[in-house]
Amino acid sequence: MAAAEVHDRGRLRVDEDECKGCGLCIESCPPKVLFLSDGLNHYGYRTAVYAGRGCTACGICFLACPEPGAITVLRLRPVMQGAA
Repeated sequence: MAAAEVHDRGRLRVDEDECKGCGLCIESCPPKVLFLSDGLNHYGYRTAVYAGRGCTACGICFLACPEPGAITVLRLRPVMQGAA
């Protein structure tokens, strides 16, 4: 499988109302697909943002986050090649 054909194994959702911008998820993310936003949420925090690609669905960011419900990790089903 060529590098261009590699599919993400997961997706992340970050709830801006729950995230307090502590950065623990960013530091713990192995593929480094999280970063702090440039803008502020309505509480005045720079929240975590998913880059949109590269998630491995390992769940480490979810476990590192101290805010319940701030991060949701979705594991994607693998695409079966050649199945009819």
